[in-house]
Amino acid sequence: MGTVIKNGTIITAGDTVQADLLIDGEQIALIGRNLPVEGHEVIDATGKLLLPGGIDVHTHLELPFGGTLSSDDFFTGQRAAAFGGTTSHIDFAIQPKGGSLKEGVDIWHKKAEGKACIDYGFHVAITDLRPEVMDEIPALIDEGIPSIKLFMAYKGVLQVDDTTLFRSMAKAGEHGMLTMVHAENGDVIAELTAAALARGETAPIYHAKTRPSIVEGEATGRAVALAGVAGAPLYVVHMTCVEALEQLALGRARGFPVMGETCTQYMFIFEEDLGKPGFEGAKYVCSPPMRTPEDAEALWGALADGALQVVSTDHCPFWFEGGVAGRLPGKELGKVSFDKIPNGVPGIEDRMAVMWRHGVNGGHFSANRFVELMSTNPAKIFGLYPRKGTLAVGSDADIVIWDPEKSHTISAKTHHMNTDYNIYEGMTVQGWPDRVLLRGRTIVDGDRWLGSEGSGHFLHRCPHAAVI
Repeated sequence: MGTVIKNGTIITAGDTVQADLLIDGEQIALIGRNLPVEGHEVIDATGKLLLPGGIDVHTHLELPFGGTLSSDDFFTGQRAAAFGGTTSHIDFAIQPKGGSLKEGVDIWHKKAEGKACIDYGFHVAITDLRPEVMDEIPALIDEGIPSIKLFMAYKGVLQVDDTTLFRSMAKAGEHGMLTMVHAENGDVIAELTAAALARGETAPIYHAKTRPSIVEGEATGRAVALAGVAGAPLYVVHMTCVEALEQLALGRARGFPVMGETCTQYMFIFEEDLGKPGFEGAKYVCSPPMRTPEDAEALWGALADGALQVVSTDHCPFWFEGGVAGRLPGKELGKVSFDKIPNGVPGIEDRMAVMWRHGVNGGHFSANRFVELMSTNPAKIFGLYPRKGTLAVGSDADIVIWDPEKSHTISAKTHHMNTDYNIYEGMTVQGWPDRVLLRGRTIVDGDRWLGSEGSGHFLHRCPHAAVI
């Protein structure tokens, strides 16, 4: 017996069609009008939209940072993602200092083992690029991981120099792998931070003041230029500002194989929010920092016109009031100084609804472009398409039955993320998942959780993926 979803409107990156959809096992078997239902479970999707499951390619579950861990693990974070319509994500496996890339991968597999409840993959974040580690990069393909991440920030901890960055890009590019970069000038940030602390400027707002947009723009331009010289594909993560967008656009105009993402929070939270009274601004501390409404408008434009390719979250939650009632330490670690605040915000559950409300309903782009940004492009760029990222015969039956009329007010009181605040607190959205299927099996039905720990599959991704 299969499952037939009837009377819905299928939305893909390229098409909008009214059709029925037959699921056989874990895959989509047939799409057509008036499909027979005898012998099948029937789901009536009248008035609803059928979207491919969301894919969030930038998350940090159970990440060690600043003396604590991000507060969502591979169950709580993935369950929250599913409630929001995201059925796959790619997390960052962190190379341990002095260790190998494979050790980092093994550590992250252990974190996910027995907990994962949606499908997931890994990137490898390189923290200690010794010569033998450089030689190890191509072997990640055998692990199903054709993407690496390097940092141009966090001096003395994660930051690499230009020689290392260029060599890594070239090595990865030779083997059809994608290099991802955190693009901020870490040397300048270190100087600005030291100067601010010397002046006694310790409040959360100075996290943003010491990481101005120009240092993101400069680093983005440098990374794009190096990718152009190497002829290697580059993906710039969490882009926030006009200066960075200009540099990416310049590289793309020159034909360089470069792409970029932004994250949901940068369209809604701004630098001024870090200046809220008391310690409230710590809730919004992440890197790069929040920018300005003018930057947000530029990001919306770049998403609409194709200058940016993906919307992700950089989901990295911490408790605001941590270290109590069995909670991990959280943002309070930075009460003494902004440079001690754990960097990161929650958002994996809210991405789809917030971007539908403000992107589609707000007139920035179509429902088809929404699917492209939230699912199809992520799948294509990161070696998952067409298994993931679309609704087509032979694709995994990762399906979100989306109710475009349903209103929901976002709140920490009702979200499923393992943290005590929500950066979109009080935002009312119109458009919300009615039902979520992972490989043909319903895991969310309204407010009910029907998934199970350990049922998520590791996604072995393919190299030589598309540069869009």
